Amino acid sequence: MTDVRAQTAFANILLAHIRRDRYPSVTHMQVLESIIPPSMVREYLDVLLEKVMIDRFPSIPMLKRIARIVQQA
Repeated sequence: MTDVRAQTAFANILLAHIRRDRYPSVTHMQVLESIIPPSMVREYLDVLLEKVMIDRFPSIPMLKRIARIVQQA
């Protein structure tokens, strides 16, 4: 398995955990953000935006995380 394929496979595992959990692990999000391939950033952002949309009172750290990702994109 190439480094890129391994990176993508690991990113997909982390993204699946983040998508599944109502309140995703900060550690999972930090690790994903450190290794995420550019092609997956939009999908990750969509997952986070969906969580904010369904949460009546989204957390300030989650809103700041989304803002940071948007600014970097």
